[in-house]
Amino acid sequence: MSPAGELGPDDVRDRPERWKVVAESAVFRGPVFGVRSDRVEMPRGDGTEVVGRDVIEHTGSVGVIALDDRDRVLLLRQYRHPVGRLLWEAPAGLRDVDGEPLHKLAERELLEESGYRAERWDTLADVFPSPGMADERTRIFLARGVAEVPAGQIDFERVHEEADMPVVWVPLEDAVRKVLAGELHNMITCVGVLAVHAARASGFAGLRPVDAPET
Repeated sequence: MSPAGELGPDDVRDRPERWKVVAESAVFRGPVFGVRSDRVEMPRGDGTEVVGRDVIEHTGSVGVIALDDRDRVLLLRQYRHPVGRLLWEAPAGLRDVDGEPLHKLAERELLEESGYRAERWDTLADVFPSPGMADERTRIFLARGVAEVPAGQIDFERVHEEADMPVVWVPLEDAVRKVLAGELHNMITCVGVLAVHAARASGFAGLRPVDAPET
């Protein structure tokens, strides 16, 4: 146990906190995200300091790590214009339907992007991809018991960057090696692959249910 007044391992848990915003203004509004500029009071030993912070307001997202019965993860390749790269990624998508349960969105994205369905779903990880500038929340799910769906049963047409996304099943150990070697860069992929690898070591005993609340 830590001495009084000191923090220890049991205290390491993210918690809500909101410092006072004395002014805010909208800078940009687009279909996926907006940008606002805040003036925030920062606590100091002798009072407060007001500083500017630009915030990207994002609709949020989900990601899916699909693991088959051979311990392989499903990755697909997609062009990402902002970084100028073809990235190997786990299926993912925006929270663009009001009120849609996150696991239902994940099921839809897995089917539309890869052509697979899964029988078993668990919550794998919750992350803020870029908390220094954006309020985006991402929930990553683990999908198991996967099966390919005939193309004729998928009512979805891929367009733009999604028009040509090859799918590859990668052995989990190889995927971990690729993350650590810097061969994979997508956040959902890297976090998800490492989380699945860690969860597998305990027989997936510590995973939360698919509808676990976001805290």
